[in-house]
Amino acid sequence: MGEAGQQCISAGRVLVVGAGALGSVCALYLAGAGVGNITVADFDTVDISNLQRQVAYTEADAGHSKARTLCSRLRALNSEITATPVVAMVTARTLPALLENVDVVADCTDNAASKHTLSRLVCDAGLPCVTAGVDAYTAQVTVTAPGHPSFADIFGDVAPGAACAAGGSSLAEMRPCAAAGVFGPAAGMAATAQAAEILKILTGVGTPLIARLLVIDTLTASANVLSL
Repeated sequence: MGEAGQQCISAGRVLVVGAGALGSVCALYLAGAGVGNITVADFDTVDISNLQRQVAYTEADAGHSKARTLCSRLRALNSEITATPVVAMVTARTLPALLENVDVVADCTDNAASKHTLSRLVCDAGLPCVTAGVDAYTAQVTVTAPGHPSFADIFGDVAPGAACAAGGSSLAEMRPCAAAGVFGPAAGMAATAQAAEILKILTGVGTPLIARLLVIDTLTASANVLSL
């Protein structure tokens, strides 16, 4: 991508919503690449059970804010970037303020209802949203953008309070990790692909997963891209 591409990355402004299995890995790659301004929003704290897939944290971080801890890791990785924690739940009321001065949003939430709302509001703001999720052993990544299929278009309407995280047949049919389990490397693959999509959008290099869904099956070591 050359010097011009790196300058685009340095000037990039990314909002990462969720600092769990997806956000903790995605944000590390963005910081390592040199994304100049990263905001991490998450209300939760680190739990020992998270460490199987949330590899940015350690046992010593248990009980501490995920957003603050992750931003500290990002700054330690790259001292030339700005990493800002937002320790709060992102809602339809609070999101508009977070979208100011942002180029792209990383949807790293762990429930279908949040993904549905986030995709809609981000597109309403005229911004691209890179959404990732994990279904047990399978990683899924797509990009929604104004004028293209939304989360609801792809997965159908999601009832408020829909279940969380992993274990359904798609991003829109998820069950909590505690109930269904999640293969740690699958989360890492989803987050890595998510970071790649964000860097592509910031630089204009390659073809983003707009109107396409990347599905990685770790059990069969296979990947497919579905045209939507």
